[in-house]
Amino acid sequence: MSWISALAELQQQGQPCVLVTIIEERGSTPRNAGSKMVVTAERIFETIGGGHLEYKAMQLAREMLESRSQDTRLERFSLGASLGQCCGGATVLLFEPMGQPQAQIAVFGAGHVGRALVPLLASLPCKVRWIDSRENEFPAQLPAGVDKVVNDEVVDEVDSMPAGSYYIVMTHNHQLDLELTAAILKRNDFAYYGLIGSQTKRVKFEHRLRERGFAPETMARMRCPMGLAEVKGKLPVEIAVSIAGEVIATYNAAFGQDVKKGQPSIAKLLPSSRRAQS
Repeated sequence: MSWISALAELQQQGQPCVLVTIIEERGSTPRNAGSKMVVTAERIFETIGGGHLEYKAMQLAREMLESRSQDTRLERFSLGASLGQCCGGATVLLFEPMGQPQAQIAVFGAGHVGRALVPLLASLPCKVRWIDSRENEFPAQLPAGVDKVVNDEVVDEVDSMPAGSYYIVMTHNHQLDLELTAAILKRNDFAYYGLIGSQTKRVKFEHRLRERGFAPETMARMRCPMGLAEVKGKLPVEIAVSIAGEVIATYNAAFGQDVKKGQPSIAKLLPSSRRAQS
């Protein structure tokens, strides 16, 4: 498959990759400037000449994928003894991350607000896992790039997300919302946690979470009510737009920053919503 076809297919699948391009050649090199290679976590498409140069390029590209880097990178390589290649020239490679999601999001709940929200999130540079115990609540057709997860033990899915994830909880059951909240706050390594509900619901949850030993500063990271206060309305799509807007504001504000355990979420800096969403 050509590199351009591979990029198109990977974009449609929502799979991140790194485009590696030779942008400068000096002396004898295995491929000319302009040659390209696409690297994913498991595959490569096309070649920049093989040998140790290509191996090092693949290694760097996969390190960028693992760290979810979104910054381009230039690297110069001498094709002599250090790389074990006989060409003897030098080359400069450009590494361009493609399709790396701004946010990895777990949406708990396939009710009416969830059905309005998930297509919005899927249209953003996000990777979405949509989780519910009720198979029949999901629509027949899912947006591209959305993974449907049906699990009777919904809370177990919290641990399947990587550090720095976004969590949105809007299930059909307040007790389940509480258990999910406890599991997410216990991890305390999220970039964003939004819980659907009113200020009254928040007060009740904080009381019960205090009884479980959660610290005030940990509970303060929870967004409840969630969503942008400037987006008014109580229709499912209006609430969904409000939540999506807050997600966008969060990942834009946190661009280039690492989310560390215990670090206050950037969402704390956002204005509190006044809408009752329960």
